[in-house]
Amino acid sequence: MSNHSNSVSEKVDFLIKKVNSGNRILTDDAVFLYENASLGILTELAFSVKNRINGRYVYYNKNFHIEPTNVCVFNCDFCSFSTLEEEKGWKNSHDDILNIIEEKISSGARELHITGGANPSYNLDFYTELFKHIKKLYPFLHIKAFTAVEIDYISKLAGLDFKDTLKILKESGLDSIPGGGAEIFDEEVREIICSKKTSGKRWLEIHEAAHKLGINSNATMLYGHIETVRNRIEHMERLRNLQDKTKGFNAFIPLKFKNKNNRLSSIPEAPLIEDLKVFAISRIFLDNIPHLKAYWPMLGKDIARLLLHFGVDDLDGTIQNTTKIYSMAGSSEDNPGMSEEDIKSMIISSGFVPAERDSLYNLVS
Repeated sequence: MSNHSNSVSEKVDFLIKKVNSGNRILTDDAVFLYENASLGILTELAFSVKNRINGRYVYYNKNFHIEPTNVCVFNCDFCSFSTLEEEKGWKNSHDDILNIIEEKISSGARELHITGGANPSYNLDFYTELFKHIKKLYPFLHIKAFTAVEIDYISKLAGLDFKDTLKILKESGLDSIPGGGAEIFDEEVREIICSKKTSGKRWLEIHEAAHKLGINSNATMLYGHIETVRNRIEHMERLRNLQDKTKGFNAFIPLKFKNKNNRLSSIPEAPLIEDLKVFAISRIFLDNIPHLKAYWPMLGKDIARLLLHFGVDDLDGTIQNTTKIYSMAGSSEDNPGMSEEDIKSMIISSGFVPAERDSLYNLVS
């Protein structure tokens, strides 16, 4: 027993030195650390990597969301947002969307985040015309829109290859894409929780194509449902491999599964210690993705603040009460919005330096 304990301790010490020297750890290394290193060790390592990459900065931006529709042809077991029945959902027109922008833009927002359901009423023409209107009225507004799943669906509606769809969207005003729809790349897990959705392989292909067109993106991982620790690390490995190739990912965002109002509600949500370990190991393993984001509307403000000590260097943005995705799934943030002063105060009180950024992580004065 003692020999086993010694060998585990020796390997943990070896991996600590490996991370602290700036060397990349392997998938098996990350699984081993996750399962054997203390939370204190993971915290120290993640904090060290964060400081090496981003110093004391914690980033935020002024942004808002528009979710044009929650009527969706996919029926993912984990989703609390979408509906197959039109009478139970909503559908925003161009005028509805432009009115929301007009209402929110006075806050000084620099980014508009658009995601929603895969709905046949919302085709390529709908979005290209919308983007042209937005850019004409608000040329300074960065449009970050569509998960890879939405891009795949819009492409199929148009009868186009997704590469051609991305080109058309970029020409119409698309600036970057978020990281949603990744869930977990493992095919067996994906078959259970979202069998009709775009495959993990296709998700990666769409992001690679976007990067090659100069469209940066984020990446996500949905954790805390039926996946294993190895599923999580292998998911991150595929992202890390693509980032080596394209350098197009801005940030990684672990998204916690919330179990209200969906068909996986019998699964208990991950405890806090699991959240802390997921974020810490993400920062340690993803050595080539520059930013780690705690999406506070999903996690809650208190946990997001705590995660600043576990490798997180980005708190997303002001949001302005404009997303329903996680409040419908049981998030503690029913009306997700923070003022700029609230975000800055959270960062400063945690011992870090607030840094307002644009969507591509350039500092704003």
